[in-house]
Amino acid sequence: MKELAEFVKERRKEVDLTQEEFADRAGVALTVIRKIEQNKTNLNLGKVNQVLKMFGHKLVPMSLKELDDNEAS
Repeated sequence: MKELAEFVKERRKEVDLTQEEFADRAGVALTVIRKIEQNKTNLNLGKVNQVLKMFGHKLVPMSLKELDDNEAS
């Protein structure tokens, strides 16, 4: 299974967008795209899903606690 960072970076390059252009189209800050592509662990699930929505995908929480934490964010 591909890591999130690799998936996003490959798809972004396939559509020939810079990180900045992609962030703008996804409606997120440039730092969100950079964090995802650098495989950072402190990501907001809502923001990640905004990015993945561009490719028809989404992540789901692994537990109810994660779901509660993300709704509070």
